[in-house]
Amino acid sequence: YWLSVPADASNPDSVVVSVLNVSAVLGSQAVLPCKSYRMVWTQDRLNDRQRVVHWDVYSKYYGGNKVERLCDMYSAGDQRVYSSYNQGRIFMPQNAFADGNFSLVIKDVAESDEGTYSCNLHHHYCHLYETVKIQLDITKKAEEASEYWDGEKPVIVALEGSTVTLPCVNRNHIWTERHSEEEQQVVHWDRQPPGVPHDRADRLIDLYASGERRSYGPLFIRQKMNITDTAFALGDFSLRISQLESADEGTYSCHLHHHYCGLHERRIYQVFVTEPVREKKVVNLTTHNIAPAVDPNVVRGHNVINVIIPESRVHFFQQLGYVLATLLLFIVFLIIVVLVTRKRRQRAYKIFLCHTFSRKDVNLKEFTVDTTDLAQYRSEDIRLDYKNNILKEKAEQARGFPAKNIDLDK
Repeated sequence: YWLSVPADASNPDSVVVSVLNVSAVLGSQAVLPCKSYRMVWTQDRLNDRQRVVHWDVYSKYYGGNKVERLCDMYSAGDQRVYSSYNQGRIFMPQNAFADGNFSLVIKDVAESDEGTYSCNLHHHYCHLYETVKIQLDITKKAEEASEYWDGEKPVIVALEGSTVTLPCVNRNHIWTERHSEEEQQVVHWDRQPPGVPHDRADRLIDLYASGERRSYGPLFIRQKMNITDTAFALGDFSLRISQLESADEGTYSCHLHHHYCGLHERRIYQVFVTEPVREKKVVNLTTHNIAPAVDPNVVRGHNVINVIIPESRVHFFQQLGYVLATLLLFIVFLIIVVLVTRKRRQRAYKIFLCHTFSRKDVNLKEFTVDTTDLAQYRSEDIRLDYKNNILKEKAEQARGFPAKNIDLDK
């Protein structure tokens, strides 16, 4: 199946992606088509006439609502003025394509020159287009001459009879420098084995429009896969794979780059290899001593056995390692949070104790003193083994005085 997204001609960075499934027979030759007959992908000898600038004007002075071509200029030719009235009166700099200055100079400005001018830059080879619009108003008062921006385009108010310059400057190298576009084209093929992501694809072939070719990988792969030498002349960059094997399965991608124009196209192919259908033959069981004849149409297998270890298990363990590492980091982070919290609590408790024992604002007026502690002991020795009940009662009376509130301030 195909999935195509057309490139936008106005956007030089647009990308075209195509996907195609290809099934081939084991041992046969497969051709992965990658064709583009647009001029930008083929060689072109008319490099000097691919860049052009022309000025147009939209004026209502004569009552018509039409756009008139004033002049144009190619990168390798002289500028051309369309009206005899404007000959020698309007012109662009001769070194416009070298300096990137395509401004239009108008001498002896008249009322008929009033209108909206457009500077159009075209690059036919790269399919690029740029337009700059400027509005020109004519006045007969010198104090009214000015330049301002109306929100969409610059507006120039020029004095009648003066010389005015309508600016149009673009110094991008694509409009100024004269490169050899053919040397900026390159095509390369990549291959992704099953289970390998696209960022780890293997480079197969690099082919430059200048004639340089680079092949990668082992020798037997370089001999199996090939692109014709007339690829850029015909626009056919198809990849031919001879003697297909099961190891050739995977995702192939064709990349077309044009560094000068900033264009890129990509086509993707899924290649599946199947074994050829073998014909069934009836064997005569009575002739046991005669071996069956060898069928030349039957494709014999290779003596070399390719053992391919599936990468899905490795991918699973890799993902599992990521999960375990994340879980371990979370546990370590949780332990650190618990230790920090406990340390802060112990520090707060110590500060609280120090603050409590250092307080000195004790109210001595409400301090209660037990008088029994201040009573003087009598000289007589009160023993626990009393001789009679009278001595026992005296001892209890001496220790049983009630508590009094004593004001220590007095």
